[in-house]
Amino acid sequence: METAQSRQQAAQPGALTAFARFVLCGGGVGLASSFAVGALASWIPWALANALITAASTLLATELHARFTFGAGGRASRRQHAQSAGSAVAAYAVTCMAMLALRQLAAAPDPLLEQVVYLSASAFAGVARFAVLRLVVFARNHAQTADTLRGPRHLPATVARTPAPADPAQLCHAA
Repeated sequence: METAQSRQQAAQPGALTAFARFVLCGGGVGLASSFAVGALASWIPWALANALITAASTLLATELHARFTFGAGGRASRRQHAQSAGSAVAAYAVTCMAMLALRQLAAAPDPLLEQVVYLSASAFAGVARFAVLRLVVFARNHAQTADTLRGPRHLPATVARTPAPADPAQLCHAA
Protein backbone atom coordinates (compact mmCIF):
# COMPACT_ATOMS: atom_id res chain seq x y z
CA MET A 1 0.00 0.00 0.00
CA GLU A 2 1.50 3.29 -1.09
CA THR A 3 1.40 6.09 1.48
CA ALA A 4 0.97 9.79 0.79
CA GLN A 5 4.54 10.38 1.94
CA SER A 6 5.98 7.83 -0.49
CA ARG A 7 3.94 9.36 -3.34
CA GLN A 8 5.24 12.81 -2.39
CA GLN A 9 8.83 11.51 -2.29
CA ALA A 10 8.38 9.96 -5.71
CA ALA A 11 7.06 13.27 -7.05
CA GLN A 12 10.04 15.25 -5.74
CA PRO A 13 12.55 15.98 -8.48
CA GLY A 14 16.24 15.15 -8.40
CA ALA A 15 18.90 17.81 -7.87
CA LEU A 16 19.47 18.55 -11.57
CA THR A 17 15.78 18.74 -12.38
CA ALA A 18 15.17 20.94 -9.33
CA PHE A 19 18.07 23.22 -10.33
CA ALA A 20 16.74 23.53 -13.88
CA ARG A 21 13.30 24.42 -12.51
CA PHE A 22 14.89 26.81 -9.99
CA VAL A 23 16.71 28.60 -12.80
CA LEU A 24 13.52 28.77 -14.86
CA CYS A 25 11.27 30.01 -12.05
CA GLY A 26 13.78 31.99 -10.01
CA GLY A 27 15.60 33.28 -13.08
CA GLY A 28 12.37 34.37 -14.70
CA VAL A 29 11.24 36.18 -11.56
CA GLY A 30 14.77 37.59 -11.12
CA LEU A 31 14.93 38.87 -14.69
CA ALA A 32 11.54 40.55 -14.37
CA SER A 33 12.65 41.94 -11.00
CA SER A 34 15.78 43.47 -12.46
CA PHE A 35 13.75 45.49 -14.93
CA ALA A 36 11.22 46.38 -12.25
CA VAL A 37 13.98 47.62 -9.92
CA GLY A 38 15.42 49.75 -12.72
CA ALA A 39 12.04 51.26 -13.54
CA LEU A 40 11.07 51.85 -9.90
CA ALA A 41 14.50 53.33 -9.11
CA SER A 42 13.76 56.19 -11.51
CA TRP A 43 11.12 57.40 -9.00
CA ILE A 44 12.52 56.33 -5.62
CA PRO A 45 16.01 55.58 -4.23
CA TRP A 46 17.55 52.42 -5.69
CA ALA A 47 17.96 50.63 -2.33
CA LEU A 48 14.26 51.15 -1.52
CA ALA A 49 13.22 50.00 -4.99
CA ASN A 50 15.39 46.91 -4.60
CA ALA A 51 13.90 46.18 -1.17
CA LEU A 52 10.30 46.46 -2.41
CA ILE A 53 10.89 44.38 -5.51
CA THR A 54 12.89 41.80 -3.53
CA ALA A 55 10.01 41.38 -1.05
CA ALA A 56 7.39 40.95 -3.77
CA SER A 57 9.54 38.67 -5.92
CA THR A 58 10.49 36.52 -2.92
CA LEU A 59 6.84 35.84 -2.13
CA LEU A 60 6.16 34.93 -5.74
CA ALA A 61 9.30 32.82 -6.16
CA THR A 62 8.72 30.93 -2.88
CA GLU A 63 5.25 29.93 -4.06
CA LEU A 64 6.62 28.83 -7.44
CA HIS A 65 9.41 26.86 -5.78
CA ALA A 66 6.98 25.14 -3.39
CA ARG A 67 4.58 24.17 -6.15
CA PHE A 68 6.91 23.48 -9.05
CA THR A 69 10.65 23.55 -8.34
CA PHE A 70 10.94 21.30 -5.31
CA GLY A 71 7.70 19.35 -5.68
CA ALA A 72 6.41 20.16 -2.21
CA GLY A 73 2.91 19.57 -3.53
CA GLY A 74 1.12 22.77 -2.63
CA ARG A 75 1.42 26.22 -1.20
CA ALA A 76 4.46 27.24 0.78
CA SER A 77 4.00 27.22 4.55
CA ARG A 78 4.68 30.21 6.79
CA ARG A 79 7.88 28.51 7.95
CA GLN A 80 9.02 28.10 4.35
CA HIS A 81 8.19 31.74 3.55
CA ALA A 82 10.13 32.89 6.63
CA GLN A 83 13.16 30.76 5.81
CA SER A 84 13.04 31.80 2.17
CA ALA A 85 12.85 35.44 3.26
CA GLY A 86 16.03 34.95 5.27
CA SER A 87 17.88 33.75 2.19
CA ALA A 88 16.39 36.64 0.21
CA VAL A 89 17.75 39.14 2.75
CA ALA A 90 21.21 37.71 2.12
CA ALA A 91 20.64 37.98 -1.65
CA TYR A 92 19.46 41.57 -1.19
CA ALA A 93 22.68 42.37 0.68
CA VAL A 94 24.78 40.84 -2.11
CA THR A 95 23.02 42.85 -4.82
CA CYS A 96 23.24 46.07 -2.79
CA MET A 97 26.96 45.56 -2.16
CA ALA A 98 27.55 44.89 -5.86
CA MET A 99 25.68 48.03 -6.89
CA LEU A 100 27.44 50.13 -4.23
CA ALA A 101 30.78 48.85 -5.48
CA LEU A 102 29.76 49.75 -9.04
CA ARG A 103 28.82 53.28 -7.93
CA GLN A 104 32.21 53.62 -6.23
CA LEU A 105 33.94 52.69 -9.47
CA ALA A 106 31.70 54.73 -11.80
CA ALA A 107 29.77 57.81 -10.67
CA ALA A 108 27.19 57.47 -13.45
CA PRO A 109 27.33 53.88 -14.75
CA ASP A 110 25.71 52.96 -18.02
CA PRO A 111 22.28 51.29 -17.50
CA LEU A 112 23.48 48.22 -19.41
CA LEU A 113 26.48 47.90 -17.05
CA GLU A 114 24.12 48.27 -14.08
CA GLN A 115 22.01 45.39 -15.43
CA VAL A 116 25.08 43.20 -15.96
CA VAL A 117 26.35 43.85 -12.42
CA TYR A 118 22.91 43.39 -10.87
CA LEU A 119 22.18 40.17 -12.77
CA SER A 120 25.66 38.78 -12.03
CA ALA A 121 25.25 39.45 -8.31
CA SER A 122 21.75 37.97 -8.45
CA ALA A 123 23.04 34.84 -10.18
CA PHE A 124 25.76 34.39 -7.55
CA ALA A 125 23.23 34.85 -4.75
CA GLY A 126 20.78 32.59 -6.59
CA VAL A 127 23.12 29.60 -6.55
CA ALA A 128 23.57 29.99 -2.79
CA ARG A 129 19.81 30.42 -2.40
CA PHE A 130 19.16 27.20 -4.33
CA ALA A 131 21.33 25.30 -1.88
CA VAL A 132 19.53 26.81 1.13
CA LEU A 133 16.07 26.20 -0.32
CA ARG A 134 16.84 22.61 -1.34
CA LEU A 135 18.73 21.58 1.80
CA VAL A 136 16.78 23.52 4.43
CA VAL A 137 13.54 25.17 3.35
CA PHE A 138 12.10 22.46 1.09
CA ALA A 139 14.21 19.56 2.38
CA ARG A 140 12.77 16.11 1.80
CA ASN A 141 11.67 14.24 4.88
CA HIS A 142 12.21 17.32 7.08
CA ALA A 143 10.50 15.72 10.09
CA GLN A 144 11.98 12.29 9.41
CA THR A 145 15.50 13.77 9.17
CA ALA A 146 15.02 15.54 12.48
CA ASP A 147 13.85 12.26 14.08
CA THR A 148 16.90 10.46 12.72
CA LEU A 149 19.19 13.08 14.23
CA ARG A 150 17.44 12.79 17.62
CA GLY A 151 17.77 9.00 17.69
CA PRO A 152 15.25 6.24 18.38
CA ARG A 153 12.22 7.05 20.52
CA HIS A 154 11.09 3.60 21.64
CA LEU A 155 12.57 0.30 22.61
CA PRO A 156 13.09 -2.24 19.85
CA ALA A 157 10.13 -4.54 19.23
CA THR A 158 12.09 -7.53 20.57
CA VAL A 159 12.17 -6.08 24.08
CA ALA A 160 8.95 -6.97 25.87
CA ARG A 161 7.72 -4.97 28.79
CA THR A 162 6.11 -6.94 31.59
CA PRO A 163 4.49 -5.30 34.56
CA ALA A 164 6.31 -5.59 37.87
CA PRO A 165 4.66 -7.95 40.31
CA ALA A 166 2.66 -6.32 43.08
CA ASP A 167 4.27 -8.52 45.73
CA PRO A 168 8.11 -8.45 45.83
CA ALA A 169 8.09 -12.02 47.14
CA GLN A 170 6.70 -13.17 43.80
CA LEU A 171 9.97 -12.14 42.08
CA CYS A 172 11.62 -15.35 43.24
CA HIS A 173 8.73 -17.51 42.06
CA ALA A 174 8.16 -15.76 38.71
CA ALA A 175 10.70 -17.88 36.86
